[in-house]
Amino acid sequence: MARSNEEQRQAMRSTWISVWVNVFLASAQVAIGLFARSQALIADGLHSLSDLVADAVVLVAARHSHADADENHPYGHARFETAASLAIGLILLGTGVGMVWTAGVRLHDGQGIHAVHPLALVTALLTLLAKEGLFRYMRHVGERLKSSMLIANAWHARADAASSLVVAAGIGANLLGYHSMDSVAAVIVGFMIVKAGWSFSVDAFHSLTDHALDPEEIERIRKTVEAVGGVHGVHELRTRRMGDWAVIDMHVEVDAHLTVSEGHYIAEQIAAQVKAAHRVAECTVHIDPGTVRHLERVLALPPRAEVQARVQAALGRPAELRLHYLDSGLEVEAELASHVTAAELQRLQQAMQAALVGAHLARVRLSCPPAGTHA
Repeated sequence: MARSNEEQRQAMRSTWISVWVNVFLASAQVAIGLFARSQALIADGLHSLSDLVADAVVLVAARHSHADADENHPYGHARFETAASLAIGLILLGTGVGMVWTAGVRLHDGQGIHAVHPLALVTALLTLLAKEGLFRYMRHVGERLKSSMLIANAWHARADAASSLVVAAGIGANLLGYHSMDSVAAVIVGFMIVKAGWSFSVDAFHSLTDHALDPEEIERIRKTVEAVGGVHGVHELRTRRMGDWAVIDMHVEVDAHLTVSEGHYIAEQIAAQVKAAHRVAECTVHIDPGTVRHLERVLALPPRAEVQARVQAALGRPAELRLHYLDSGLEVEAELASHVTAAELQRLQQAMQAALVGAHLARVRLSCPPAGTHA
């Protein structure tokens, strides 16, 4: 369920790269913003600091989500990533709402931007390029590792790139004399960031509340199970997210007369093939004999101890029992420890069947070793 050490190293490295890029950009934006008298650039520099909060969340979550399962977390710590994705989504929501509010107030009050130094525009454009590059790099790593947390953090970098675009447009408009375009663009991009934050928050919330996998993925899992030898059908296939992995359980129909060990073998084959073909951490398989559907009817059948006592009393000799609990009733197969004549075998079978009257019998079969065979 946990990532390999190499995957974990890549996740940590991409996040540390984001940390140092954000530290450098935030420092440069604030310093140059003060020099160039650009309030927009200073604000964008302070906005870049919010990425450091997201990076810190990712680093902490990545460290804990990689931990092995323990007594308090028997399924591992993968949901630390989901919680981190929710936190990042909420940060995006707050950032977007703040941008929309600030730009809306600026438009309402008719505020403009004072003349700024052209260096501010160069800085905003370089910041835009750096943020976009960081977004593409982190998204690539996140998609390769299938980490929703890293992908969410990448989109936070894209949100900063969008805000840098707004700043660049605003400074460009300032230099051309069209001051209001900064605020208009800020409102548009702010709504885009709100939408992205809402999307990540909803996805993370669904994962934390055991939301099922996509129907298409569930169908692919079903086909993988049905392709395993010995599987007659699949029902009650349930799925839920555990971080970027899935935990699933299902009921699988097999031949009602298989041995326990063969049924277990089929269940293990299913689990192995599902984990190999899909991003599944835990796969629990419940084996059903044939098409058993009416559990109340099956549970009403007598237990082995009762059946064995009745058979033993009827036969008056030891016999090995194989019982099959089915919708159609109880099937009893008994094998004597020594050979008897055909007439005696028929008499004993009739006696056994009479002893089991009222046990909802579907079939009774008595056999014995061939002549000359010793117990």
